[in-house]
Order: sequence, then structure tokens, then C-alpha cells
Amino acid sequence: MATVTFRVSRGDATKTEFKDYTAETGEGMVVLDALHQIQATQAPDLACRWNCKAGKCGSCSAEINGVPKLMCMTRLDDLPTDAPIIVEPMQAFPKVKDLVTDVSWNYEVKKKIKKFKPRKPDNADGTWKMMQEDADRPQEFRKCIECFLCQDVCHVLRDHHKHDEFIGPRFFVYTAALEMNPLDTEDRISDLKNRDGIGYCNITKCCTKVCPEHITITDNAIIPLKERVVDEFYDPVLKLIQLVFRPRKKESEA
Repeated sequence: MATVTFRVSRGDATKTEFKDYTAETGEGMVVLDALHQIQATQAPDLACRWNCKAGKCGSCSAEINGVPKLMCMTRLDDLPTDAPIIVEPMQAFPKVKDLVTDVSWNYEVKKKIKKFKPRKPDNADGTWKMMQEDADRPQEFRKCIECFLCQDVCHVLRDHHKHDEFIGPRFFVYTAALEMNPLDTEDRISDLKNRDGIGYCNITKCCTKVCPEHITITDNAIIPLKERVVDEFYDPVLKLIQLVFRPRKKESEA
């Protein structure tokens, strides 16, 4: 057993301060265990969101020593204990109380993205035919637990507060899962360019680094979507073809 100091963010949106607490830690403990101990012995009013304690619900997202992490999956053995371990809420969303933030903006963003629209069945029995590799490609994106750590670490949201112009990595992953589905017929490319702000992403891969499900967000979702936007709006060959074959207006319409 060892006594470790935790410097925890306390307060609400109007006033925030850090307070130091100590916890007796042992082998195999995670940050969430220590916070529960602090709640039980020193700060019963400490607000901390959690649910499964197994890294699958995404509820206990926070920042530990400045890095967005799941508290239930961050082992104390992996953290330096010669200085206080700093625990604070995600910075990209409004603070509610202590370690709890209001992430409802994310759910409003999700409502705006065009839903799955399948093509007509290929067979009379209502089924489709597709290549297995096409079916496999978007499966990676379905592992997302919506912890919103990728949203929190993204500088466009965290530092520049472009919430009205940028949907963030989580929803580029969601869009990619739809766009890459071999049965989907909906067109979201114009929205990606004009409404969702994909051009703001400068592919630093910080979102990929913090993903607890190890989704290759940048390379497998964002970059392919960027390529589709470029093909649609900036491909010089396509622009030339459109210019040559665009129907000419009649003299009476000119």
C-alpha cells in the first residue's frame, strides 16, 4: 500500500479550484478506485460520472495529468506518484460540477447527420449481395463507445471552440461508418464540406492516440472522408468533364 495525493478539480461553471486529497493505493487500482475512496472518506459530495467500470460505457471520461483518459482504465501503476495526480473534467465541454461535464452537444450533432438509406434489395427475397471486404471495412468504427475523448483532445473544439462549425472526430467516425457501408445510398459529402467542417481537421492524429478502443480514426475515417470531399469538389479532371458536358442554356433562358 502507498499513500498517493490526488489534486482534483472542484466546483462548477462559475467557480473552479483544485483540492488535494490522499488515498491508500494498492496493486491493480485505477484512478476511479481512488476517487471512490476519496468520496467515501473525505469528499462525499464529489461529482464523478461512471457506470460499467470496464472501459465499455464511456461514462468516466476525464483528464488525468492533462491527458484525456477513461478513469476506470487508467492504472495507478502507470502514473508517476512523486507529485500529485491531477484529475479534472474534459475541457471541450461545459462543466456541470467537479468532474462532470455536459456532453449533450454531441447528441444534437448526431441528430443532424443523414441516417442510413439502403439501396433496393438485390434479390427477390429482400436480401443484398456484397463483397466481404466491403462489409468488413466499416466494422472498426462500430467499436466506438462514445466516451468523447477524441472530441476533447481535438484542438478545433478544445482550443478554438468551433462547436457551431465542426462536428469532431467522433462524428467523422460515425459518418464514415455510414458512407463506407456498401448498402448505403445517402450523400453526406456536401454536408462534410459545408456544414460539418472537415476542412478544419489538420490530421494531427491526437484523436487516434486517445481512443480507448484503438480505432484508427485519422487514417481510416477522416482521411478517406477528406479524399471524398476533394474528389467531389476539387478534382480538376472532374471539373473539366462537368464544364464540357454541362447542358448549355437555351438562348431564351440566357
